[in-house]
Amino acid sequence: MAMLEVNNISKAFGGVRALENFSVQVDAGEIHGIIGPNGAGKTTALNVISGIYDTDSGEIILDGNRIETLPQYKRTRQGLGRTFQNIRLFKGLSVEENVMCGYDHHSYYTVLGGLFPSPRRFRDEKKASEMARHYLDLVGVLSYAEERPDNLSYGIQRRIEIARALTCTPKILLLDEPAAGLNPTEVTELTELINRLAKELNIGIIVIEHRLELIMSISDRVHVLNFGKPIASGTPDEVQNNQEVIDAYLGVEED
Repeated sequence: MAMLEVNNISKAFGGVRALENFSVQVDAGEIHGIIGPNGAGKTTALNVISGIYDTDSGEIILDGNRIETLPQYKRTRQGLGRTFQNIRLFKGLSVEENVMCGYDHHSYYTVLGGLFPSPRRFRDEKKASEMARHYLDLVGVLSYAEERPDNLSYGIQRRIEIARALTCTPKILLLDEPAAGLNPTEVTELTELINRLAKELNIGIIVIEHRLELIMSISDRVHVLNFGKPIASGTPDEVQNNQEVIDAYLGVEED
């Protein structure tokens, strides 16, 4: 059994089938890419897997446990971490405090403990700070720990978001267009980082990205969606030479 098994998940909004019978199996240390034209259902797939949307049908199994009926925070506790296409950092918090938020699901002190100092609260906050600084160092931005994120470049903010997702200690990491807004040098550095995270942390990674060169260079397998339906799945070479994929991206000449 793979670390993550997604079997025939579907999602409709009214009469629109945004996702239909999508499946993917990701093991520890593997990188899977999801590509497709705009509106193909890529982000919908991640939103269903992570619990932002309920699935209409299908099953999601993480490390042997069914999770498709669980709320988002419980899926996080089971081992799902993710980033978003639009950067979602808290401007009023420092970089370190932003990343510490990823540890919240490990904190179990009560509301009263949050209002008043307690040994449990201090222990949890100390552990969260240690983990935040560890993952900031891992993604190469520890020197910005005390800065405000809105003072930093887009590329650094992307790395901060990845560090926050890693603080959830995921078994599977979902990355939604992590290269959006990055320059070519930053894209190259991001490619190296994603490869390194999969190997060093031995986690499975699913990446959505419009930059095909990034997806093709890092993915063990690539999955292609078009109008919500899977049209191809295979190695990067197999997908790049699939005529249905070529037609979806370039269009088909009329008779």
